[in-house]
Amino acid sequence: MSRPPKKRTVANAIVGAVRDFRNLKTPDVDPVPDDVRIDGKTCLVTGANSGLGRAAAIELARRGGNMILACRPGHDDTCDEIKEASGSETVEMVEVDLADVRSVHRCYDELRRSGIRIDIALMNAGLMTPTARETPQGYDTMFAVHFLSKRVMIDCWLHDGVIRPAEKGGEPPRIVFVSSESHRSAGAIEFDHLGKYTEYGIKESMRHYGLSKLVLSTYATELSRRLNPSRGTEVAVHALCPGGVATRIARDAPALLKPIVNPALRLFFRSPEKAIAPIVYLCCSDEAGASTGMYLHLMNRKPVSESAADPDNGAKLWEDSEAMVAESREIT
Repeated sequence: MSRPPKKRTVANAIVGAVRDFRNLKTPDVDPVPDDVRIDGKTCLVTGANSGLGRAAAIELARRGGNMILACRPGHDDTCDEIKEASGSETVEMVEVDLADVRSVHRCYDELRRSGIRIDIALMNAGLMTPTARETPQGYDTMFAVHFLSKRVMIDCWLHDGVIRPAEKGGEPPRIVFVSSESHRSAGAIEFDHLGKYTEYGIKESMRHYGLSKLVLSTYATELSRRLNPSRGTEVAVHALCPGGVATRIARDAPALLKPIVNPALRLFFRSPEKAIAPIVYLCCSDEAGASTGMYLHLMNRKPVSESAADPDNGAKLWEDSEAMVAESREIT
């Protein structure tokens, strides 16, 4: 009889990250050498204004990528800051609020009108809300940001050629998702009320975070299957967990816990600059460009959970979210 998933809390997440930090395995993959370039490739990074996304955008720009920073409104200085930090002038910004599908469609329309073709899409933006939050369309915010907005955007890109599968002998575009090991302890996807807003408090927030990352990991696996039906790779689709990262994860913690949580983050979590190694590998290495379906935890290969890998779950998620994608087109 299988053991029920361990209840996830913010404290458990910190403990898990500390365990990762202390029990680092010998990496399965080597860091991408500094001289590996991606000159001329158009790279889009969501959530590039802070944390992991910002560090990744700087590194990809430094390696020659033509950067599109997809950020929430209110971060006008980010573009100039990343230009200065990377030494690159090929950096621009588009505004998008991934918790609002209207904003996602407006962002997509802006990209389509400009004639951009994306070579590397880093779907990084994420959050963990301390309590339940509802999007303008009535979805749970973590579900919308981690999965639905990404599905809507990628569907649009593929439909109109912003991302184009490689022809025989051509170099595949890449779609890289920042997921989380928390997807393993989320239980089963709740298809009966997929993504619907329900009230929950801080004690349940980590469970809902893990569930949204399970949905994302299931989607990434299914997307890889559907875009690469034969043995060849037409679109390289990968996912990763960067481990514990010292970002702004504690900004919504209760005031009494912040004096404990913030020092713990600085002590045991890695900086975004050190944590981006698996992102750089999946975005820049030759192996990741010629294959699909890879999942890295830190710099080690791992299969996704059985639930995320299950083709039946992938097909059901795809079919059940089709209606959400269709509805998103009607409310723009």
